[in-house]
Amino acid sequence: MTFRDLMGVRDVRLLLMGQGLSWVGDAFNPIALSVAVVLSGGGAAELGVILASGVVARLLCSLVGGVWADRVTPHRIMVVADLVRAASVGSTAVAFAVMGDPPVALLAGLAAVTAGAGAFFFPAFVSLRPLIVPAEGLQTANAAITFLQSSAQLAGPVLAGVVVAAFGSVPGFTVNALTFVWSAVCVARLQARSARVAARSSLLTEVREGLAEIRSRDWLWTSLVSAAMFHVAGGAFIVLVEVTAVRDLGGAHALGLVTASLGVGGLVGGLVAMRVQPRRMLLWAFVSLGLFPLFPLAFAWPGGLWAVMALGLVGQAGLLYFDVGWQTAVQQGVPHDRLARVASWDVLISFVALPVGNVLAGPLSERFTTADLMTGIAVWMLLAGCWPLLVRGVRGFVRGGAPAAATGEGVAQTSAAIAAS
Repeated sequence: MTFRDLMGVRDVRLLLMGQGLSWVGDAFNPIALSVAVVLSGGGAAELGVILASGVVARLLCSLVGGVWADRVTPHRIMVVADLVRAASVGSTAVAFAVMGDPPVALLAGLAAVTAGAGAFFFPAFVSLRPLIVPAEGLQTANAAITFLQSSAQLAGPVLAGVVVAAFGSVPGFTVNALTFVWSAVCVARLQARSARVAARSSLLTEVREGLAEIRSRDWLWTSLVSAAMFHVAGGAFIVLVEVTAVRDLGGAHALGLVTASLGVGGLVGGLVAMRVQPRRMLLWAFVSLGLFPLFPLAFAWPGGLWAVMALGLVGQAGLLYFDVGWQTAVQQGVPHDRLARVASWDVLISFVALPVGNVLAGPLSERFTTADLMTGIAVWMLLAGCWPLLVRGVRGFVRGGAPAAATGEGVAQTSAAIAAS
């Protein structure tokens, strides 16, 4: 299914219109928050508390969000989540407009509400796509979403910086809130509805059912274990990229160029994923993930800003191609009435692993040289990210979620629509 064919579907157009503007609006919040906190007399400590409250809320709400997205049709969860986020971000704007220097506890609470609502939104967003996109068009749709997100990540911070610099933080928060309202309006107009939702039981039982779906598929549980291992290194690398770029490659200007190269890499990855859609999609997704370690390796060898930018672009393109293939595999390989819960477990594993890496970055940077540390991260990412290629279920997963060759008693007992080894 081509992108032109995809855009002929009314619900797809509405979804992309709503999310595209919303993702641009998302760039306004962190910039407006940082500026507002600093100008009101705060600093890293206050900002850290606010950001940490959002991370904690997202962790606490992820599994619950997946359960509710499976219990009711996904678009309802998305509309409510968008309206809640619009209210919380709008309240942040009011707090700064009225109080000037609102209490950190209030800002942390509002950030927690915003992040918690986002934890409900994401699994519903994953679950919605198979309802509005034909099976043969899922990878194209996921690639289009990736391309749109990368475009927003390039344009959004630039636009946000201009608006916040010219008009202040309150208009920045207001723009973000209005884009959430716009997203809610677009999603509310979708015609697709889920014909089957999960039967309700206790929250803990439904969470366990999502975990059982993961454990019953070798390609799925091994991939999530791989993700946890990969994101530990990723958390450390996120910190080290910023520090190293500023300290060794030329300051804030260099960090901006590296970030821009990653945005371009995301665009490339999305475009390639629209065009290149192999039958053994999960196999080639993990192969493409093997490109990302080139990015940390570039800091050690050959070094220099231009090498880091070039290999960062290549690595990010590989990562985004993997992401499209992975999302498509999950959407096609998991029963729809449990899809959101599986997606929420995916988010939880990633968010738990990232802060661990963040914390490790400092001690590791004190013990090892930058070149040795970046080389070690590259090797770890390659091994952690690509070892699922040894799993037959990963290599045998084919488009549509059907097994290339069924082996293994446990997997053979699952639905014939799912991938098996």
